[in-house]
Amino acid sequence: SIQKLCDRVASSTLLEDRRDAVRALKSLSKKYRMEVGTMAMDHLVRILQSDRTDTEILGYALDTLYNIVCSDEEEEPEESQQKQEDDLGAQFTENLSLVLLPRRFFPYFLTQCAPVQSIVLVSPMGVSRLMDLLADSREVIRNDGLLLLQQLTKGNTAIQKIVAFENAFERLLEIITEEGSSDGGIVVEDCLLLLLNLLKNNSSNQNFFKEGSYIQKMKSWFEVGDDNSGWSAQKVTNLHLMLQLVRVMVSPVNAPGATASCQKAMFQCGLLQQLCTILMATGVPADILTETINTVSEVIRGSEVNQDYFASVNAPSNPPRPAIVVLLMSMVNERQPFVLRCAVLYCFQCFLYKNQKGQGEIVATLLPSTIDASSVSAGQLLCGGLFSADSLSNWCAAVALAHALQDNLTQKEQLLRVQLATSLGKPPVSLLQQCTNILSQGSRVQTKVGLLMLLCTWISNCPIAVMHFLHNQDNVPFLTGQISENLGEDERLVQGLCALLLGICIYYNDNSLENYTKEKLKQLIEKRIGKENFVEKLGFITKHELYSRAAQKPQPAFSAPEHMLFDHEFTKLIKELEGMITKAVLKSSEDEKKEEEVKKTLEQHDSIITQYKELIREQDCQITELKEQVASLSSQSETLQNTVTQQFSQIQQHRDQYNILKLKLGTEQFSDSHVNGLQPEERSQLREQLEELQRQNQLLQTQLTDRDSLITSLKAEATPSTEDSTSDVTELQRVKSKLSPRDALLERKEVMEKELASASSTAAVMQTEKSQLQQELQESKKEQDDLLMLLADQDQKILSLKHRLKGLGETIEDEDDLDARDQSDDDDDDEEECDE
Repeated sequence: SIQKLCDRVASSTLLEDRRDAVRALKSLSKKYRMEVGTMAMDHLVRILQSDRTDTEILGYALDTLYNIVCSDEEEEPEESQQKQEDDLGAQFTENLSLVLLPRRFFPYFLTQCAPVQSIVLVSPMGVSRLMDLLADSREVIRNDGLLLLQQLTKGNTAIQKIVAFENAFERLLEIITEEGSSDGGIVVEDCLLLLLNLLKNNSSNQNFFKEGSYIQKMKSWFEVGDDNSGWSAQKVTNLHLMLQLVRVMVSPVNAPGATASCQKAMFQCGLLQQLCTILMATGVPADILTETINTVSEVIRGSEVNQDYFASVNAPSNPPRPAIVVLLMSMVNERQPFVLRCAVLYCFQCFLYKNQKGQGEIVATLLPSTIDASSVSAGQLLCGGLFSADSLSNWCAAVALAHALQDNLTQKEQLLRVQLATSLGKPPVSLLQQCTNILSQGSRVQTKVGLLMLLCTWISNCPIAVMHFLHNQDNVPFLTGQISENLGEDERLVQGLCALLLGICIYYNDNSLENYTKEKLKQLIEKRIGKENFVEKLGFITKHELYSRAAQKPQPAFSAPEHMLFDHEFTKLIKELEGMITKAVLKSSEDEKKEEEVKKTLEQHDSIITQYKELIREQDCQITELKEQVASLSSQSETLQNTVTQQFSQIQQHRDQYNILKLKLGTEQFSDSHVNGLQPEERSQLREQLEELQRQNQLLQTQLTDRDSLITSLKAEATPSTEDSTSDVTELQRVKSKLSPRDALLERKEVMEKELASASSTAAVMQTEKSQLQQELQESKKEQDDLLMLLADQDQKILSLKHRLKGLGETIEDEDDLDARDQSDDDDDDEEECDE
């Protein structure tokens, strides 16, 4: 039957026949899912392509596909059957990119088939092929792909991540730019809705969006001109979605680190500045202005840099006014829309969140020394709203002022100095007293709740403010009277807040006022109200239906003005104080004494522990210093060890050189080789020259002696004495007796003259040589003295080297033998000189 029906779908030329066949397949698809899916899937796809103009046959085809892909929830398919169903789902997903479905059938099919999301996930290329639709050149296919991805990404984190990592952000931002950004049509809205699906409550995609620098590309969306009149409804919708995208990235529910990094990026790229421009522009629609205020609030919340920038923004007025002042004017103006006033309050709260500098600036505008009568300040606007006839303005101003005091003890004490002039001729009253005066005048519930929240925030954790509050004798009776009365349902919240305020006066009481010590206030409660009744009235606060709603998120979200009763930060304060106040009130005096004793004991223990901590801290410091010293000494030890190693190496080198020189040149040459850097050959030559000169000197001395004796003898012969003359005469007579007297005398005379001349010449030559030899002898002696001095210096150096080697631990061989040998050589030289 199924096969025949498929043949009819494939071959029938009449639309009615094909429609009847598809309707029959639809009826069979519930019971025979596998068979219809296996045989009719391709035919159904072709029907979706070819018969798209006939809505009836398209409806039958989609219902059939739904029955095939989505199993009945009541059935529990077996494992094999489930696998086949997954295959069919994969096959359907693979063919889906080829199908061009009319826009109206996408939501119908996907909302009727929730398991399509899981089927897309199990398909290997399912999401990738669907992403290809966004890149299709045919706008119809691209736009329908956007609708399909919108439905698939709703509430499915896994598909959201896959789509994001398939470059969806880049492609969607390109489409938004191509379509004209905020001035674009429905396609831009579809892209923004898909982006919201991908980013909302998905920290992974938010981080991917920030790291991809896509925040910077959002700045161009918010460029508005001077003429902002006549915005189309589509532009308002688009810009509203764009602002929501910014808020998603900086939402208070995100991780603090991720929010801070996004806030920083928005300031650095100029996005915050662009939003402030819209905030101060004229002609912007009210709902866009409201959403812009909420967006700016979350961009600056908890970011010091952004808060400082927002404080410097001025409105384009004459004279210029701070944006904060302009916004506060709207908040306390009862003619402004309710949602706008709530947005301004939220903006003011975010501006003061963890911003002690901003808190100080707001409180300073209320102090007498800083009030400027010529201009309107934030403090003046808050005081005006606090005491106006509009209860909503009272509540908003009270909550705003409470945020200026949140977790800031300094500003709580400073605000006690504020004095208000109530009427002419009357002395000024403190702001604290004026708040209690308005409470006692029977104001509206909303006003009372706002003032009580302000007072509770003001005096909590501030004993000085508690003392100022109790100093007025009318305050405590008013609170006890309010708590003890049986009021209506609307007044129960006021009773609970009065009980909270009185409990704070007990818990943070420093007993400085004798009439209102902790014990006396507790006795008053027990006497006038009853402890159990007091605790019950205190519990009215957390049981109120609007309490839990306000505790969910920081932004004030109320459906009507009369529902504005609780502030988010105040709910945190109630959680913190309720239990402590209950314990403080229910304790008896004995319990308090015991607790005081225990507290003192604990304080003593804490003191001892503190001392031990200080001791341990000092010991830690000492250990740290000792470790540093050990590290320094270890470093010095390593340095010294390296130095010693180098010195040992040098000593070994000197020892080796010493041994080598000793073996090579001998002891004497080793000694001489170090004299003034002379080489051994030069020393040997000098020694030989010295010896040669000494020999020459001896020889010359001998020759000189001989010549001196010869000269003496010749002189003696040239000038004979008387006796010699007598002997000569005798000799001459004897010779004369033999020769003729005259010839003999002449011959004797000539011979004697020749000998005398020769002797005189020889004596002169010898005298000259003697002088030269004496001069050479003096020079040789001088050179010898220089050599001896050099040898003495070298001996001194050798001795110092020996001492150094001994100091370094080296053993020096005994050189007495060498000295003895040198001494014996010197003696021999002396003996030779003596012999010469």
